[in-house]
Amino acid sequence: MPDVQNESPRAAEPAFLAACNRRAPNRLPVWFMRQAGRSLPEYRALRDGVTMLDSCARPEMVVEITMQPVRRHRVDAAVLYSDIVVPLKAIGVDLDIVPGTGPVIADPVRSAREVARLRPLSVDDVPYVDAACRELVVQLGATPLIGFAGAPFTLASYLVEGGPSRDHARTKALMHDDTQLWHDLLGRLAAITGAFLRVQIDAGARAVQLFDSWVGTLSAADYAEFVQPHSAAVLAAVADLGVPRIHFGVGTGELLALMGEAGADVVGVDWRVPLSEATRRVGPERALQGNLDPALLRARWPVVEAAVRKVVREGQTAPGHVFNLGHGVPPDTDPDVLTRIVELVHSLTPRAG
Repeated sequence: MPDVQNESPRAAEPAFLAACNRRAPNRLPVWFMRQAGRSLPEYRALRDGVTMLDSCARPEMVVEITMQPVRRHRVDAAVLYSDIVVPLKAIGVDLDIVPGTGPVIADPVRSAREVARLRPLSVDDVPYVDAACRELVVQLGATPLIGFAGAPFTLASYLVEGGPSRDHARTKALMHDDTQLWHDLLGRLAAITGAFLRVQIDAGARAVQLFDSWVGTLSAADYAEFVQPHSAAVLAAVADLGVPRIHFGVGTGELLALMGEAGADVVGVDWRVPLSEATRRVGPERALQGNLDPALLRARWPVVEAAVRKVVREGQTAPGHVFNLGHGVPPDTDPDVLTRIVELVHSLTPRAG
């Protein structure tokens, strides 16, 4: 496929990487969380009759699904098609992704004996991830591949609760009732996650995102004491590899500064906090990613266009800005709307909205 980067002299550094590194890109870069799959009819056709975890373990399928939004939308980065529980499955955790529910753990982890079963991860546990990344690098050319992983808190929540939870009550109770066990659990998950990200970078990923779906349920004090050190350990585990590290969580407006301090190069911002305010909270040392409200993708185009332009204007306050949604692409999104957003964002210069 043709190189999706522009032909200007600055195109030697892909726009996505330039923005992550707080350098002026040749154009405002854009990609979408959960762009690989979800809304695309070609994805649904390919996945027909194949479970989520099986699809993540088939390199040829991972490659095709990862490439689909790049071909269709001409986004500035590809994100590896995978799931946050893939490394847990790879080390032997008995789990399944139940359609309409999410990850379900057969034997929840709530004791020292169960925590001790969480062994380290190596590339030999996820050869399909290594193979898919290497092939994607070839097919993508200059377009960067983003690797990703679930953050320790979110993985712990699934393990402790046994599946998705509305209040994360068991997780929070364990956190406070047995802090030693909690830190042992998150320490093991941090090591697993760091190793999983290294596999992807070693195979060619040029950036990574640490995704913390549920950490917004915590207070800033609890995050700082019980979670930040472990997220920091994950990000530190790949610091020597020299790729941008993005840290994103949902409902994390009060945690943005702390998430940045955990070691992120780029802080992802959900739709609840304007990027101008997020810049103030995070500071000038880190770029921002975000943050169009995904719900607006269902609105009329004039509404979408106005919202996109507003996000771009607010992003000008950041030292670097990667346009994205404030969370993932909803499954019922019209793909043509995403394509139009990419075209609009690319038409706006990095410093003019």
